[in-house]
Amino acid sequence: MKFEKNIFEGIFLNRPNRFNAKVILNNEEMVVHVPNTGRCREILKEGTKIFLREELNPNRKTKYDLIAAMKGDILINIDSQIPNKVVNEALQNKKIETLHKYSKINREKTFGKSRFDFKLSTEDEEEVYYLEVKGVTLEDNGHCKFPDAPTERGARHILELIEAKNQGYGAGILFLIQLDNVKTFSPNDDTDPEFSNALRLAKERGVDILAYNCTVDKNSIELNNKVDIIL
Repeated sequence: MKFEKNIFEGIFLNRPNRFNAKVILNNEEMVVHVPNTGRCREILKEGTKIFLREELNPNRKTKYDLIAAMKGDILINIDSQIPNKVVNEALQNKKIETLHKYSKINREKTFGKSRFDFKLSTEDEEEVYYLEVKGVTLEDNGHCKFPDAPTERGARHILELIEAKNQGYGAGILFLIQLDNVKTFSPNDDTDPEFSNALRLAKERGVDILAYNCTVDKNSIELNNKVDIIL
């Protein structure tokens, strides 16, 4: 998907809280919004080249969103609102091979006590599939992990996917890795063992576990290739 808004290059200074960052843009220090509540500590370091999306809403407190950063020579998109949009585009374009048969795509649908990112169905609506999407930014030497901070809702969502599977629906979780050239993915046992254990249980119970990397540049991001999963 192409970004429709203007993108500018800046320099990261610090992150006083999880919602905001101080950056330099055109030799001016300013506060921008960070659309990711994860830690991103290995990415957002002082002096790092970052990319800012201009937001033209006059009611906003900040004029820019910090959507991507360079980690060495790797460009990582950190916008937590992007994964669902990228996956929606990929579903429409039939780029996720295991989900080709689902022609009807509905977003933000409730099952049990959870709201899943997608409810997919075949044209005759005889087959229904619930899909949850998680954006991944934590990377180390080609290996990615999720989450980079404890997630209260993460394990609950997985248990609801298991219940959907038990009731005869299709169910899956897709980890969208917001960078390219990634070799493997695994749950982050050290950061959130409850989530990791729930994911392994889901695999045992027949829930699909998918991971894809992305082609990323400063003006676009697109689902790319499947990544090997290590559970």
